[in-house]
Amino acid sequence: MKDYLIKATTYNGMIRAYAATSTSTVEEARRRQDTWATASAAMGRTITVTAMMGAMMKGDDSLTVKIEGHGPIGVIVADGNAKGEVRGYVTNPHVDFDLNKRGKLDVARAVGTEGNMSVVKDLGLKDYFTGQVPIVSGEISEDFTYYFANSEQIPSAVGAGVLVNPDHTILAAGGFIVQVMPGADEEVVTKLEEKIQAFPAISTLIREGNTPQQILERLFGKEDLKIHETLPITFKCKCSRERVERAITGLGNEEIEKMINEDHGAEATCHFCNEVYQFSEKELEELKESAGE
Repeated sequence: MKDYLIKATTYNGMIRAYAATSTSTVEEARRRQDTWATASAAMGRTITVTAMMGAMMKGDDSLTVKIEGHGPIGVIVADGNAKGEVRGYVTNPHVDFDLNKRGKLDVARAVGTEGNMSVVKDLGLKDYFTGQVPIVSGEISEDFTYYFANSEQIPSAVGAGVLVNPDHTILAAGGFIVQVMPGADEEVVTKLEEKIQAFPAISTLIREGNTPQQILERLFGKEDLKIHETLPITFKCKCSRERVERAITGLGNEEIEKMINEDHGAEATCHFCNEVYQFSEKELEELKESAGE
């Protein structure tokens, strides 16, 4: 099943919902980052929610999520846009622990619980929109829930899960975001809270083969669920040789000269996809010439 998400409303438009399956996308990130199980779960949850948040945007808008909980995993960064393209990385990919008391991957221990989550949105305006909140649990889903309620003032429930195979590959990944729209009845909100509390683990539903639509139907019922859009999700990095060339050129002649004389070349690795870009002395000479123009 290819990764995709759906946008829907229910309860006569009082509730907005997103649901996604992201197994292949998280696996691609895992493969490129060589993450171990607990790191994969933390990164995969972040990538999944970021993809759904990207779907809330329009046109060429994009966002960057940064989670810094001061745990052994280091910083988690994920980018997403309105086209369903997403990418992400963790500072320390080789982090794994025994299962926690609930028999699940100990994501909170890896992420840490003393730090912040920030969301930066590029809406094509002069200034970026930036929201920042303290981390509340390190479990990712609850941290995003807190972010929506406090930074965007939208009461929300966020669920994201990743199941990992014994060989570290991704078995299942997906998530949902459910948001209460202004003017929603208290009765509807209470009913929704009860349903979400009793809802099975999202990663288990994905592993069982449930589609995003089936996940929302299970949560809300088929009758009042209106699907508005379906959007494919893919891992896509923005890096390119041209971008690296521009970055090297921007360093100026003196720095480029140093690369030529001391290192006899240059090598740059993308944080997100681990693509390696190498430049010979001759190529650096050419970049130096263009930098001096």
